[in-house]
Amino acid sequence: MPQRVLIMTASVGAGHDLPAQALGRQFAREAPGCLVDIEDGLDHLGPLVSTISHRAPSVVFFRSEWVWDAGFWLFATCAPTRWLSQRILYRVGSPGLRELIGQVHPDVIISTWPIATEVLAWMRQRGEIQVPVVASITDIAALQYWAAPGIDLHLLSYPESEPEVRRIAGPRTRIASVHGMSRPEFLVPRERAAARAALGLPDDGPIVLVSGGGWGVGDVTGAVDVALGLPGVRQVVCLCGGNVQLAEGLRQRLTENPRVRIEGFTEQISDFMAAANVLVHSTGGNTILEAHVRGCTPISYGWGRGHIRLHNRGFRRFGIADVVTTHAELAGAICRAIASARTPDTSFAHLPSAASVVMDLLHPSLGQ
Repeated sequence: MPQRVLIMTASVGAGHDLPAQALGRQFAREAPGCLVDIEDGLDHLGPLVSTISHRAPSVVFFRSEWVWDAGFWLFATCAPTRWLSQRILYRVGSPGLRELIGQVHPDVIISTWPIATEVLAWMRQRGEIQVPVVASITDIAALQYWAAPGIDLHLLSYPESEPEVRRIAGPRTRIASVHGMSRPEFLVPRERAAARAALGLPDDGPIVLVSGGGWGVGDVTGAVDVALGLPGVRQVVCLCGGNVQLAEGLRQRLTENPRVRIEGFTEQISDFMAAANVLVHSTGGNTILEAHVRGCTPISYGWGRGHIRLHNRGFRRFGIADVVTTHAELAGAICRAIASARTPDTSFAHLPSAASVVMDLLHPSLGQ
């Protein structure tokens, strides 16, 4: 019988959907006999979770950012409310997941969305799930929801995350640093000149890439202005994600400036990072790691709220990204990045693939 893999994601931004899709494609390449089902957790965890997940971003990202700080403290770090939120999530989310699992009959479940991970871990601990449950983790820190006791295997994008995962999930879980949560193009070297030619970008001079993540959040406009104010910068490319209002506002304001290029959501992120010298990014996650892999020096700036504060501590601690908070600091960081260019980090291509580690979990003898 072919193995059936159930991948749980969430259509909130791109930070969960893209890893889910990448994992699905990896299983198709490496284990073509597998049957892969990718499901949106918002369709199965009940109307309360779905409503909050859909409506919260418009509040915490664009109107009342302090709510994200308060929510992270209440539901991730404060022990009493953390305990209560876990039980509420289990109560409201487990019936839908139980029904889905009964319909799909998976041999393994992989979650790329922390909320689903939390519910699945509780179900696994209580014996309600009889197959292995895997958590895919694409953040470097603040992993209270990403990792959990009861999860059989944690897949890490950042090897540096392992001590925190072990502390949260306990000694029994397996932990593996893998590739596979990013687009496969990132595993293949890409010359800067070739990437610039493919994108129609200038073939000489420094290029600064500004990104607000899938939601287009943070001080994206300020970062663009700072980069444009540096005389050595040849081109500024702004990735606005799904924030149409941000993209249109920048186009109207900077339409006469030939040094600016405004992009919405793009499938060419690998080439943009190969083409650019510097990435200014607001929301951490896989994007910082992908820039590091491409040799595009990452700078974290623009939205240091909630869990991003802990991301920034990790970036500083491990030397993965520069972290700045003001326009003056950002200008200096961009200049330093241009002056001391990084080389691509090819070590991630030598990590095991996520699909192979999961298949070894199902069939240990195959890995011996």
